[in-house]
Amino acid sequence: MTAGSLRQYLQTLETRKDLHRISEPVSWNLEASAVTMLANTEDSRIPLFEDVDGARLVGDPYRGSQRRPWDRIALGLGLPSDLSYEEYYEMVIERLNDPKPPTTVGTEDAPCKDVVETGDDVDLLDFPWPYIHAGDGGRYSNLHTLIAPDLDSEWVDWSYHRSMIHDGETASVLLLAGEQTPNLYYYKYEQHDEPMPVAIAIGVEPAVQYTSVMWIPTGRNEAEFAGGLKGEPIELVECETNDLRVPATAELVIEGEIVPNERRDEGPFGDYFGYVHGPRRSMPLLRVTGITHQQDPIIPFCVEGTGVGYTENTTSSMEVGCVGPDATLGLRTAGFDVECCAPWKSTPRTVYTIATPSNDDGYLHELANFIFTTWGMLHVDFFIFVDADVDPLDQRQVLEALALHADPDEDFHQFGVETMPKVPLNIYQTPTEKGDVQTGTSKAKTAKAYIDATSDGDGTRDDDVEIEYRAQEILESAGVDPEKLPFVDPGEGGR
Repeated sequence: MTAGSLRQYLQTLETRKDLHRISEPVSWNLEASAVTMLANTEDSRIPLFEDVDGARLVGDPYRGSQRRPWDRIALGLGLPSDLSYEEYYEMVIERLNDPKPPTTVGTEDAPCKDVVETGDDVDLLDFPWPYIHAGDGGRYSNLHTLIAPDLDSEWVDWSYHRSMIHDGETASVLLLAGEQTPNLYYYKYEQHDEPMPVAIAIGVEPAVQYTSVMWIPTGRNEAEFAGGLKGEPIELVECETNDLRVPATAELVIEGEIVPNERRDEGPFGDYFGYVHGPRRSMPLLRVTGITHQQDPIIPFCVEGTGVGYTENTTSSMEVGCVGPDATLGLRTAGFDVECCAPWKSTPRTVYTIATPSNDDGYLHELANFIFTTWGMLHVDFFIFVDADVDPLDQRQVLEALALHADPDEDFHQFGVETMPKVPLNIYQTPTEKGDVQTGTSKAKTAKAYIDATSDGDGTRDDDVEIEYRAQEILESAGVDPEKLPFVDPGEGGR
């Protein structure tokens, strides 16, 4: 059964003995994130901190296992626990192809309205926002759904932009021009000197959180796609201080407006690259007008940076389990013959691999051009094209394709130019190269590039599944941990 709330999802984890309740008092000041980081590194259970200044935090709730990053994402959607990545991707794509419009419920039927605070009662500091990394510029909400309306149409965008808490009534929001919500603010609201009404829904149900990170096209209703993922309509409820609707089962909702031409410091922050990213820059100011929440709310957070290398966190797992299927569907919908588009595991938003049956140079260049000029792929600087029978999530297979088929003289293609959409979080750029500190729009050439590692008919794979399976049996009988061996399923005819 698809989880209809964060609490229901956590209960499912607990039933599977996959949740670790920590009843001892824990501080929001680095302690909660340190415990979560260790859980991520050890591939351990999800930590639920039950006493953080009398409130509750949950660390990286959607972090998958290192071997199967999509497994907890699937759990939140009620999908079978033993799906291969191919099966999982196709099931998610099937649901995305069946969007369902949301429904609106009354306040009495919305758990997020248990407590309603407006006016002088609003105080962001009533909640234990975590200080996540030593060196961060402040305390953050960094696992939520930011809801903002288009100024010129009925479209409402759901997105995923971190917010640094400044005091009881204000926060700064990382809005990088080139993405959907920042474009609404910079090029519409601020251009007309109008505040942008927003709501930040924290602790939403899994289908909502997953949709918030997907590359849903501009103008399309994320609430409908969330309903498709869930298999039934998402329930929304009206805000108290603006006209937006928010997920009714959210743990906590911050209502407010992003004020035109006002900025607050944002960062540094330990980012998804695995480094503390700086320098501190000015970002738009969020002024809070209302807060509603459930009794004893649970605030989720992500320890960014831990999903790099040989570990997973919520961000890296959602890239595999949410963005990958959505990107695959998007490229297919655009008319490209793509078997799968998936991130290189444990490198969130930096390297993607695309398996395609085409090895035509012009076709691949056209595909690369589409990718690098599409807003949803702004963060991705590096793509690898491989044959359709290569598993993009198997690093060994991808490296094999690179070693065998990628000619350094002919198959490595630089694609970055000054006019190319880009994000200034890249650690290889100097502060000067990062450009406009207001919008974060880089003025420098980036390292956007792609590698053609398709085979060009220069050889064939010589896999014998039965021989591989027999070899695996012999290694297991000799005491080798089967979790460290590549998965071979003779019944499926392949890995």
